[in-house]
Amino acid sequence: MLWSPTSQQAETSSPPRRESVNESVPESARQRNPGRRIAQIVKLKPEFVDKYKQVHAAVWPEVLQQIKVCNIQDYSIFHDKDSGTLFATFKYVGYDYVGDMERMRENPKVREWWAMTDGFQESLVPGAKSSESGDPAWWKEVEEVFYLP
Repeated sequence: MLWSPTSQQAETSSPPRRESVNESVPESARQRNPGRRIAQIVKLKPEFVDKYKQVHAAVWPEVLQQIKVCNIQDYSIFHDKDSGTLFATFKYVGYDYVGDMERMRENPKVREWWAMTDGFQESLVPGAKSSESGDPAWWKEVEEVFYLP
């Protein structure tokens, strides 16, 4: 998939935002995080376009569940066939992005999914080894320059 516990901000000078939770406030009384919008890119190898679409037409239930548990919503992946770029967007609505991405990495089925899908891709991040290694991130985070809600 496309998560990184370090959430690189390569194009900006500000560090990643880290949400915190006041544990003394019951979860039912906490105000829901309105969400942090994230966009990322990676290159899809041309010989794997059909296979990539096929596996994403039937994402493993364990992977889908872990995405939800880790506070990811409104998740989409787009493909530009001319450049081979995959463009992903999602909204993070939790309170601890780094912690949730660590929890994502701890799931063996997610790591298995990443190992498979990483083989279909080429990272655009210098030094990236895999989605599982996480540092540097496999998917390159891109800066949002305009948003109209």
